[in-house]
Amino acid sequence: MIKVLIVEDQTMLRDALEHLISKQNDMKVVGTAEDARMAPELCRSLNPDLILMDVVTENFSNGINWAGIIRKEMPDIKIVIMTSLPEITFIDEARKAGAHSYIYKSSGSEHLFYVIRSTMKGIGIYPGPGEYTSFASQFTEKEIAVIRLVCQGKTRSDMITELGISESMLKPIITSILDKTGFDSIAKFAIYAVGRGLIVSDLQ
Repeated sequence: MIKVLIVEDQTMLRDALEHLISKQNDMKVVGTAEDARMAPELCRSLNPDLILMDVVTENFSNGINWAGIIRKEMPDIKIVIMTSLPEITFIDEARKAGAHSYIYKSSGSEHLFYVIRSTMKGIGIYPGPGEYTSFASQFTEKEIAVIRLVCQGKTRSDMITELGISESMLKPIITSILDKTGFDSIAKFAIYAVGRGLIVSDLQ
């Protein structure tokens, strides 16, 4: 039985993963957390075989950094990094941190199970060169413009005025950005994007 710890800050996704994994005959979810900072202590108390670790968790905790800490202290625990952000630097960072495998949240459940089982067998699974694209190419020009304006601290009224659109047009743009990134708040994503150097806010 593969004992799995899930570290994911989105409640619906965390619950869905727990439900899917628990239905597998050879897997068992022994614990969940929304903040990667909680992972080491949970590993000590729950002794999981494998961790599904989100890249960005509650309070902007960096899952890859915590994965590296866990690998040094508890090298027998396997770690699979999860993300919805197609940024190639995450793959390099995950490898350097010692993560065994890497998966996109857009992958199907069967691929998830394949990655978990392969990782437990000592086979690391990472995306191939064709499985990721650059950050900017994931968004339309309007979406990039909205992200930049949010980074500049603009209100929705400001964005409507500057972009020359209506509230009813702005709302689906923001929804699309959140769907593509997995964040539950456009402000959280904007802070993250600027902090990671994924987008320039054009501030002087």
